[in-house]
Amino acid sequence: MVDGELEHFLNYIRSEKRYSANTLSAYTTDLKQFVTYLAIQFTIQEINAITHFHIRSWLAELKENKEAASTLNRKISSLNSFFKYALKHGIAQSNPVKQLHAQRLPERLPVYLKQKETIHLLDELQFEQGFAGNTDRLICELLYATGMRRNELIELKEKNIEWSLKQLRVLGKGNKERLIPVSQALLDMVKDYLQLKQEEGIYNTEHLLCLPSGQPLYAVYVYRTVKKYLSEVTTQKKKSPHVLRHTFATHLLGNGANIQAIKDLLGHSSLAATQVYTHSSIERLKEIHMQNHPRG
Repeated sequence: MVDGELEHFLNYIRSEKRYSANTLSAYTTDLKQFVTYLAIQFTIQEINAITHFHIRSWLAELKENKEAASTLNRKISSLNSFFKYALKHGIAQSNPVKQLHAQRLPERLPVYLKQKETIHLLDELQFEQGFAGNTDRLICELLYATGMRRNELIELKEKNIEWSLKQLRVLGKGNKERLIPVSQALLDMVKDYLQLKQEEGIYNTEHLLCLPSGQPLYAVYVYRTVKKYLSEVTTQKKKSPHVLRHTFATHLLGNGANIQAIKDLLGHSSLAATQVYTHSSIERLKEIHMQNHPRG
């Protein structure tokens, strides 16, 4: 039965692959939606009865309901991961998703902070006093200094700090670990924060960042925190934690960093995902040219 096989897959990506809560939620929603569609439209309950025709039919219905191309691509990706798992474990005989093509997306450049906005955020802006304010400040500092994803920040443990080597061990997507170098100034800030945790009597957590209660941070808290402080320094519409990740990469590229090195720091599995930042750099060069060239 498809339902049982689906639950095995979801348990696999939760416990073994350690996918983030957001990714797990997306996979669960997508796959259960597809299984429901199969049962209603085609009364299919066996995985080997599913063909690319059934998937195309589902995607066509979603498209008629005005689902965005990015959403459709995510659903295709969810199905592909499920069928690859099923094929590997001898549950499915083939992967019907292989016969599908991704939806074309409108080109969207990453949203990032300008240098002066970043300086305003990290050097000039007044964060709230007390433990919560210090946590908020370190959230922003770490996201910009390392380019970590939100969930990577939440899951960062005190033991992941390699003090003598001045680097962090970060567990990324698909349980892949990477090393990110950090400055002594940032390490000093982390030391001060750890001292503050002791003064507040917070000993019951292995996570580096936590709430005043000692509980780990959660996704909505990090999002609201970053949005709150970015609202103080930029008029850009998007103000999510990912903006600081984009800013990290864009500023590195703008200052001459090798794109392969940026790929490794970001934890991208392919260079294609990183190359979007070269477009941002080109757009910035065009802007500078128009503003400063006599015939721009």
